[in-house]
Amino acid sequence: MGAPSGFEFAVRGDDVVIRHHGRAATVLRGARAAQFLADVEHGDPQLLMAKVTGNYRRGTERTASQHPRNAR
Repeated sequence: MGAPSGFEFAVRGDDVVIRHHGRAATVLRGARAAQFLADVEHGDPQLLMAKVTGNYRRGTERTASQHPRNAR
């Protein structure tokens, strides 16, 4: 699985707008926006934006469900 890409963010006042491939994915406000901006300084911005938008679990769900440890 490749690293997340295609994300960008913009700060507008107290809000943080996260875009994925040019389309608005989510808007963070208040404490979540402040925490996100603090985390971006110390971590991988692409990974953080993927986690915030819920777009970090693409493509591995099928292989994980077929693993013997996850057998139903």
